[in-house]
Amino acid sequence: MSDPYDQIPEIALGWHRAGQGAAIATVVETWGSAPRQSGSQLAISGSGQIMGSVSGGCVEGAVVTEALEVIASGVPRILTFGVSDETAFSVGLACGGSIRVLVEPVATWVPMLADLVAARAARRAVGSCIHLTDWSRALVWPGSDALVDARLRSDKAGVEADGRFIVPHNPPLRMIVVGAVHIAQPLLVMARLAGYDPTLIDPRATFGAAERFVGETILQDWPDDALAGLAPDARTAIVTLTHDQKLDDPAIRYALGSQVFYLGCLGSKKTHAGRVSRLIAAGFSEAEVARIHAPVGLDIGAKTPAEIAVSIMAQITAVLRRG
Repeated sequence: MSDPYDQIPEIALGWHRAGQGAAIATVVETWGSAPRQSGSQLAISGSGQIMGSVSGGCVEGAVVTEALEVIASGVPRILTFGVSDETAFSVGLACGGSIRVLVEPVATWVPMLADLVAARAARRAVGSCIHLTDWSRALVWPGSDALVDARLRSDKAGVEADGRFIVPHNPPLRMIVVGAVHIAQPLLVMARLAGYDPTLIDPRATFGAAERFVGETILQDWPDDALAGLAPDARTAIVTLTHDQKLDDPAIRYALGSQVFYLGCLGSKKTHAGRVSRLIAAGFSEAEVARIHAPVGLDIGAKTPAEIAVSIMAQITAVLRRG
């Protein structure tokens, strides 16, 4: 199930189409301490419903009031909130700081918002740009604007020197786990909590039984066939857990030929050494094989399946955010 916090454009467009009216509030910039980063969004309906967050605190109350006025006037506005350390908690900041929030009515850019929603549904990366001086808007596709491309790569919203506020909309993160073993059970749950859309692959019906993974997407195809259908991209992490080279190796070979940002494989150093030998013999270069994180996970002394899942999730996060 999608996280509503990640569905703000869809929710706001739905409210507008239902005749309620809607506005979207977006964090433009932050200084000092702020629990929500630039690009964080809050959808507000004309009846006062909200979804999402721009601060995690009482700033939302003020933003909703302003948003209702924006819906009525049809004119965007920028709000600035600044607080001292003494009053920080009353506005949702951990300590003193300030934030700027853009509030814009959905009615002024419905066709473009619909295109944005369609691109997100099709897993197409796109930058949503608004000029903060004249409120002009554009959707910019990868490869046509260096500043937008940089924002998409960093996955961070921000204001550029030319006055544009750019919000990157990348395809949702995905995690593909090969091997319906005990570690996969907590790992899939953690992945979803961290914002990933997880898929489990295991052709062994006994292992990949729905009763063992309630509510999960399970593919009982051979790993390379399943991966071909899933078409993993640069927003995808792949983890192999079977300890069986007949299952892991086809998945690894496929992953090494893709643009996945993370590939981690369970197994000891000895197991991985054998894996490396097989891959080199199959024609993969040392640089390609070096993409594999093995033994999988950060070395935190993990012992239990849940602890190992924590170490894997931590390593994936480190690679995603730090490269």
